[in-house]
Amino acid sequence: MDFELRRAREKLDKEQRERKKMAKLKLERERKAKEEAKKQRDAIEAVRKSRRLDAIEAQLKAEQQMEESLLAGGGVAFYRILEAVPFQGSGDKIKLPPSCFTELSDQGAFDKGPMYFKLLLVHQEGPSVIEDGEKENNRSTHSGVLEFTADEGSVGIPPHVWSNLFPVDTPKASLVEVRYVRLPKGTYAKLQPDGVGFSDLPNHKAILETSLRQHATLSQDDVLTVKYGELTYRLRVLELKPSSSISVLETDIEVDVVKPGVESERTDQYVLKPLVFGTSESGLVEEGNYMYYKFSIDDKIWEKIVSGDVKIEVKIDAETNGGDTDLYASKHPLIFPNRHQHEWSSHDVGSKTLILSSKERNLGAGTYSLAVYGFKGTTKYQVSVHVQESSKQKVGQQAVHSSSMEVDTVECRNCKHFIPSRSIALHEAYCSRHNVVCPHAGCGIVLRTEDAKNHVHCDKCGQAFQLGEMEKHMKVFHEPLRCPCGVVLEKEDMVQHQASDCPLRLIACRFCGDMVQAGSSAMDARDRLRGLSEHESICGSRTAPCDSCGRSVMLKDMDIHQIAVHQKS
Repeated sequence: MDFELRRAREKLDKEQRERKKMAKLKLERERKAKEEAKKQRDAIEAVRKSRRLDAIEAQLKAEQQMEESLLAGGGVAFYRILEAVPFQGSGDKIKLPPSCFTELSDQGAFDKGPMYFKLLLVHQEGPSVIEDGEKENNRSTHSGVLEFTADEGSVGIPPHVWSNLFPVDTPKASLVEVRYVRLPKGTYAKLQPDGVGFSDLPNHKAILETSLRQHATLSQDDVLTVKYGELTYRLRVLELKPSSSISVLETDIEVDVVKPGVESERTDQYVLKPLVFGTSESGLVEEGNYMYYKFSIDDKIWEKIVSGDVKIEVKIDAETNGGDTDLYASKHPLIFPNRHQHEWSSHDVGSKTLILSSKERNLGAGTYSLAVYGFKGTTKYQVSVHVQESSKQKVGQQAVHSSSMEVDTVECRNCKHFIPSRSIALHEAYCSRHNVVCPHAGCGIVLRTEDAKNHVHCDKCGQAFQLGEMEKHMKVFHEPLRCPCGVVLEKEDMVQHQASDCPLRLIACRFCGDMVQAGSSAMDARDRLRGLSEHESICGSRTAPCDSCGRSVMLKDMDIHQIAVHQKS
């Protein structure tokens, strides 16, 4: 009986312990559930609070950007993020969509003068923020506007702006922040070429001024591209005044061009090495490359050349161990003569000489350039320029010739030379055995029999050469050359084309005085009748006050105005 009561008590105690344990676990689960619910409520509240703060911050930022846009735009707030699309054009003027025209017009931007825009590269993660701490990571530049014809959602960017805004490896599809700004007129600019040679250009500041006419703005750290004929120079903007971004429209800017830094010198840039009369310079030129030199003829030497006392001798002594060179010369402003553009040339095999005398039409006091061109292989050479006295023996030679004509002479039937009659029989017997006359029409040169095999004529032009010189003659004079304007001609025609017809040839503008590309024919028929080039037609459309009456007259019409209105010739 006691045993059964004890077992019942133990069973009851066990059941009570289990119920207490279950109750305790239930309470623990309820407590954890309440804590988890509280955490979730706190997290939801924190997210809601963060969203409210983000919304407030975004609103404040938008208001700040609006204030900055109004401040930078002088009361005009214009801000767009557009897809950048490159287009081929000159200068720094971009193309915007028509909707931008409407928005700017509604705010009166066209009444405030020329329009300028700040372009900022937008990171793909989201719009870039123009804060002081992030400016280093964002590439920016400034531009004007060319027209409002771009597709909606895109902005057309010319090469100058594209190269300054994007890294080299930037994909085509990139976003750009376009913001309307007002820029002060520039007063000072310091530029640095990325290589030597730019300062050698004649009147390089005038060339720079001509290039800047296609621009509306300049920004510090931008790279400005200046073209002179086929040559391209890049100049970095080091300093601007009165601010780091300026307008270059209708303003006079003081420009300083400093020497390029040693670390930025380019090895592919043409350089004019000076030559001194009577001294030689040695060099090495590879096939297809040029080495350039320059020398000057002053007024004193030119007077001697005109009087016939001296002449200029340009000489190249070259090593003919498998290589060969060509020599080209020109007078400035053509500073880098080449196969297409030059005034004098020599294509002799091995060493060669150019003689410049008063008979040369384009010779005069000034600066001249020499180009040593690597025709074949790698060639070592020495180039020199000498002032050589003219020979005084021509009178004596003529006297001997005249005296020989007074003797009784007979023409040799073989060589056609006049021989004294007393020895004509002996001469003809010897001449017919050892000499042969070139049968080519118009040649008639008398050759030794053993030399006749090496005497050949070009099938195209008929000139006579040694057999070993024919290959070079055909390659130099009769191999088609392609002009940068697209025309394909032989050498002689190419030189004439680039001197008078090529739209890329450099001419001195009669209105601005700069050396500029001639361009194609003028659009205006009246300008074509006047003989104005495309550049002169545009440049001459600028107005200037008449010296007599003060009226604003186009430069190209100034002479007609003076004759018609003021009866001045």
